[in-house]
Amino acid sequence: MSRFSILLTGFLLFLSPLESGSSDADPVACETRGSDLELDDVVVLCPPGCRRVRMSVFGTGLYAAVSSVCGAALHRGALGPSGGPVRVLKQRGQHSYASSFANGIQSLSLSRWTSSFSLSKSTNSPLELTAETRTTALPADAPPVKKALKKPSLVKKVQTGGNKDCQLDIAVVMDSSRNIGQRRFNLQKNFVAKLAATLRVGASGPHVGLIQASDSPKTEFVLSSYTQPKELLFAIKELTFLGGDTNTGKAILHTAETFFTQDNGMRRGHPRVMVVMIDGWPSDDIEQAAILARESGINVFLVSVAKPAAEELSMVADRDFMKKAVCKDNGFFSYSIPSWFSTTKHARSLVQRLCSLDSLLCSKTCYNSVNIGFLIDGSSSVGLDNFRMVLDFLAGIAQSFDISDIGAHVGAVQFTYDQRLEFGLFDHSTKEDAMKALRGISYMSGGTATGSAISYATQNLFRNARRGHDFLIVVTDGQSYDDITGPALAAQRQGITIFSVGVAWAPQDDLRAMSSEPKDRHTLFTREFTGLLDFIPLVVRSICQDFMESSEIRP
Repeated sequence: MSRFSILLTGFLLFLSPLESGSSDADPVACETRGSDLELDDVVVLCPPGCRRVRMSVFGTGLYAAVSSVCGAALHRGALGPSGGPVRVLKQRGQHSYASSFANGIQSLSLSRWTSSFSLSKSTNSPLELTAETRTTALPADAPPVKKALKKPSLVKKVQTGGNKDCQLDIAVVMDSSRNIGQRRFNLQKNFVAKLAATLRVGASGPHVGLIQASDSPKTEFVLSSYTQPKELLFAIKELTFLGGDTNTGKAILHTAETFFTQDNGMRRGHPRVMVVMIDGWPSDDIEQAAILARESGINVFLVSVAKPAAEELSMVADRDFMKKAVCKDNGFFSYSIPSWFSTTKHARSLVQRLCSLDSLLCSKTCYNSVNIGFLIDGSSSVGLDNFRMVLDFLAGIAQSFDISDIGAHVGAVQFTYDQRLEFGLFDHSTKEDAMKALRGISYMSGGTATGSAISYATQNLFRNARRGHDFLIVVTDGQSYDDITGPALAAQRQGITIFSVGVAWAPQDDLRAMSSEPKDRHTLFTREFTGLLDFIPLVVRSICQDFMESSEIRP
């Protein structure tokens, strides 16, 4: 065999497992559920010690998507106590899931679930070129190997930096029409560069992408392209002038429909902002594109430079284009600059507006602008196993929302005759931490005093709620020994929407007395604790409906 053949064989032996695509295992927590995974076929990396963590597993062999992935992997035998990679393949939902005890893990039965997953050991781990298994002797005249080949890293380097108080995803739409011309286009580039520098772009701060408006919009780079200031400023400097008509409406529509996606680096729970630059006035209609942007939760700012002069107004098809383009016609989202030669002086003032998170009205959706309190019955009649099902039910609701320090918030109170604040609305700034805290709640056991618990939650859970719409989800399995009507009405007068979820012996009259109007939407009942999981999509949908209706009422 020739020297070239020997070298090529060794190279292919080393390369083949890397080309399989499974060397990049995604790290997950012990509590991560199948429904939390975005891909249908993915290799995840479970941490060690998951046996010591409370996890819910439903099914045998084929697991309900509400199950812990790592817990199911331990049950299946696809994972050892030291953790490691495991392949997860999403499957269709089943009408029933059987319980069993295997490999030290007890799985539970479930009547039905909308989706499932199966598991297998990850066999395509990256291989190393070692002296024992990969070295082939070379002829004497072969040059020595100076550097050993490195095992490819499974963990990407995490970049830091950026303005943490301004965590936005921003699309800048630049005017690249013939109307602006090359010289003023260069001045516009200087302004956008100054804007980016003032924003303090970084991995943990604002991210910026850019689109040029002309005859047809052109996406120059997306949110994930440049998360470091120097790279971003260089990309802006390298932009080339396009010419053509000022089709700003087309550019807004293109950005609203295609730009803010996870493939482009959009971060869930972060406000989305579109900064539209325009010289003079648009050539096309803006209104319909702007409506779509608003309905998509995008905050549109319009920066108008060199507004049309009095003698030019007859040429403007829609003189109210600025009012129609922005998120809300309240003066906050419209910014006028008299000349391109003075734009850089306005960068700081515009950045202050962009980073005023409480004023970004269009980004507030039911998924990122709600405060959800869970009031959990820990009485003796519930029992430990059923209590864990209640936690799974509440975790399923929480999982549907964008929990973060700038997004949705969840908190929990457990009650018997006494009350215990498990964690407050602002104690956990990430979804992972909130879910871990929720699933880690220990069972109290005792009597049932729901009325006192509602008063306690109103005073202790929602007292310091800063922004957003407040919801309290009460889960109980029996009759309260105290008055519930007075405390429930007091909470509702404070602006808290109450969902009452009853199980087993919970009286229907008590549930309806607690819940907000309309009663049918906010009152739920099931005979069995296993039926709680079926209520998850219904509760989430109702929260969003309440949010939308109250947003329409508010100014």
